[in-house]
Amino acid sequence: MKIKKIVAIFSVLLVLALSVYGYMLYRKIFSANTNFSEKEVYVYIPTDANYETAEKIVAPYVENLDNFRMVAEKKSYITNVKPGKFLLKKGMNNNDIINSLRISLPVKLAFNNQERLEDFAGRIGSQIEADSTSLMKAFTDKAFLDENGFTEENVLSMFIPNSYEFFWNTSAEKFRDRMAKEYRAFWNDERKAKAEAQNLTPLEVSTLASIVHKETVKTDERPRVAGVYLNRLKSGIKLEADPTVIYAVKKEANDFNRVIKRVLYKDLETVSPYNTYRNFGLPPGPIAMPDVSAIDAVLNPEKHNYIYFCASVTNFGYHEFAVTPAQHEVNRQKYVAWVNKQGIKR
Repeated sequence: MKIKKIVAIFSVLLVLALSVYGYMLYRKIFSANTNFSEKEVYVYIPTDANYETAEKIVAPYVENLDNFRMVAEKKSYITNVKPGKFLLKKGMNNNDIINSLRISLPVKLAFNNQERLEDFAGRIGSQIEADSTSLMKAFTDKAFLDENGFTEENVLSMFIPNSYEFFWNTSAEKFRDRMAKEYRAFWNDERKAKAEAQNLTPLEVSTLASIVHKETVKTDERPRVAGVYLNRLKSGIKLEADPTVIYAVKKEANDFNRVIKRVLYKDLETVSPYNTYRNFGLPPGPIAMPDVSAIDAVLNPEKHNYIYFCASVTNFGYHEFAVTPAQHEVNRQKYVAWVNKQGIKR
């Protein structure tokens, strides 16, 4: 009888102990364990990170690191760390946090109007794990360029401005290869046929589109501007595009932060393959990243006889177009007078 009583008491104590243990374990797993005031934060776990690295990154955002570590062990996160971008929400418990650290979220990338490959690499490198150095190396890899028909001068054409989704831990090579795939999809049979109708290759279309893009921000005017340049190309006349001169001057000075509002006569003498006042035809590559409206303007130009155009002083943002040199000179003198009146020297 005494033994039965002892066993009963022991059983009760064991149940109580297990209950307490279970309750404590439940609290460690399912009680809120975040340590930030925002509604949500993102954490970034790099490629090849081990648990120690991941824990250091997550540590500032959890209140009780020991409890987090205990749950990480029980859920086998310690041996199965995933790289990427992860969302943590205020009030999450350890179970939720570990589950979130297993769901890598995509990064939405949008880009346009980059003047140089280096600028583009820097922009992308600030948004994904791959840095600008590794991106530049991937973009200018000779084997890749040769295989895909690009050069270092024109590979900027490969990047079609749009919105894309990537995982944050995308490598430089995978980013580049995805962009090459998007480029091939963009240049479908219809666009290729339109390029051929203008006696241009897709790469030449992108180069001319970059000039059109720089000439006017007015998308409704771009087909007319494109028509002027195509008329000049077909007539064997130099393009004489001011944006190419500005690009040549900046490139020669290695200063793309320089602001040039007025092209001077001395600029026209800049020795550069990008200076279309000195050279016939197109430059060796884009002078900026043209957006799709500029590319489509070259593929679908306005048909007219204009050979010249000059910035309008009555309809700002637009241009005055002319067929003859005499007509153009009248427009040009109006613009010069306006620029002088504004005191714009450079």
